[in-house]
Amino acid sequence: MKTKIIACLLGLVAILVYSCQSEQELEFMRYYTTGQELYKTNCQNCHGAQGEGLAALIPPLTDSSYLRKNKQQLACYVYNGLKLPIIVNGKAYSGQMPASSLAPIQIAQVLTYVENSFGNKMGLHDVNAVNTELTKCE
Repeated sequence: MKTKIIACLLGLVAILVYSCQSEQELEFMRYYTTGQELYKTNCQNCHGAQGEGLAALIPPLTDSSYLRKNKQQLACYVYNGLKLPIIVNGKAYSGQMPASSLAPIQIAQVLTYVENSFGNKMGLHDVNAVNTELTKCE
């Protein structure tokens, strides 16, 4: 009986905590959760389950200052692919990343996941930002 009461109280606390989330927090979680699935389907094969990359061929996505410095170009890299050599965490990578067939909302979701996983904490990368960034792709 005591265990059931404790379980009910914990359930009520969980409901209260969830209901207290702001719309912005809920939006972030929607992007992040969907982005995680998109990452598994479209990115994980090369970048790894933990964003560790693939030796000298594929750059890591872990706690990377590269992501922070190039945040406004990332949507273009996902959409168009990346053919130029890049330096990530002091290491040069010259492999090519293929273009994706993801829609802008999906790019925003996968970027939100990557930018907030693997040691990264960069917040929401919403579809409006992605749409703006895609108009500036070179």
